[in-house]
Amino acid sequence: MAGTAGRAAKAMRAGHQASAGELLELVRSGRATTRGALQQATGLSRATVGQRLDRLFRAGWLREGAGGPVDSPQGGRPSITLEFDDEHAVVLAADLDTRHGRAAVLSLSGEIQAEHHGSLRIEDGPDAVLGELGRWFAELLEKAGQRADAVCGIGIAVPGPVDTDTGRVVQPPIMPGWDGYDIRGRLGRAFAEHAGLKSAGSAGGATGAGVTRSGALIPVLVDNDANLMAYGEQRTGYPDCSAFALVKVSTGIGAGMVVGGSIYRGVDGGAGDIGHIRVGADALCRCGSYGCLAAVASGGAVARRLAESGVPATSGSDVRDLLTAGHPEAMALAREAGRQVGDVLATVVTLLNPGVLMIAGDLAGTPFLTGVRELLYQRALPRSTAHLDVVTSRLGERAGLVGAGALVVEYLYAPERAEERLAALGV
Repeated sequence: MAGTAGRAAKAMRAGHQASAGELLELVRSGRATTRGALQQATGLSRATVGQRLDRLFRAGWLREGAGGPVDSPQGGRPSITLEFDDEHAVVLAADLDTRHGRAAVLSLSGEIQAEHHGSLRIEDGPDAVLGELGRWFAELLEKAGQRADAVCGIGIAVPGPVDTDTGRVVQPPIMPGWDGYDIRGRLGRAFAEHAGLKSAGSAGGATGAGVTRSGALIPVLVDNDANLMAYGEQRTGYPDCSAFALVKVSTGIGAGMVVGGSIYRGVDGGAGDIGHIRVGADALCRCGSYGCLAAVASGGAVARRLAESGVPATSGSDVRDLLTAGHPEAMALAREAGRQVGDVLATVVTLLNPGVLMIAGDLAGTPFLTGVRELLYQRALPRSTAHLDVVTSRLGERAGLVGAGALVVEYLYAPERAEERLAALGV
């Protein structure tokens, strides 16, 4: 919430009358959780705050909690606290890798209620992959004991650069057949078909995944996997870190950055694509260029080197299994790859000056992390690393799911979007 929590206060200082959506944001962020605190934060009258809150209660978005501290210095009864009701809806989330997929039903607070992981090959193309995801989602809802009507949104993480305005991947190096594909529309139709909903087409900024019996449109949001992993990890483990970077090293290499509480994507979604920085080698990358970092230091690159020496490995997940088993050659190559990535990260750290640099993905173990640290601390300026924590993932393989779920919730309950949804609900 760090990236949005101050918007209501700024608008009010400019003479703006806080909306119901802005009151919801104050409650969700913890900045004002009683009626009296909302009056003080917004300058609204008691009656106006009551009217705004009534809309949120009728929508089922707020509930009353336990009694809080007394608002008045003269004493009196404890004030009733207000809480975001995270049980009134659920979110569907998916995280795609090159050979596997993971999907889940999450509460609005990010708790995973049902989860599935299975083979899902990105090279089979978007039509087949997204169709299968739609089936997974329908089965997971049944497993979680939730109706399709309870779904308020869908988030999906993909291993390629994304234009978040359209939800389409843009020239993805490791996603053949996905360039410019309408992910939102196809996943929407697949979910609607398997969940028994009416299908819907595009609607403004987010394509509908279907229409519930109440007529509500279910949005689908698409983002890069490293972005959503970074978002999930930062929000759950490092909420006070104002500059957070995550590097995912699996079959490819990508980075996600959360700055000021918001994902930093660049002007067209290309930020963090460090796997295609040239490092001077002559190896051919899957993007068609020579000398990319991913061509020499990714899980796929390590797997190729292992295969050349007679060790059966074809992907980053195979390398991960070998590292878990303590395979000496895999460990040596992972450390070497870590040094190559650490050399590039010295520039990233000098530029971004993050408080946390997280290493995630198939290679995120001790050998690789050791290699990263060796070169990073050698090459980066001491000032850039003085307060830097280099860590590994806390959420593990669930990071992308948690981030995708959080992205949907922040989108749906942001003040302006919340106002639109309240109006559509007729409250």
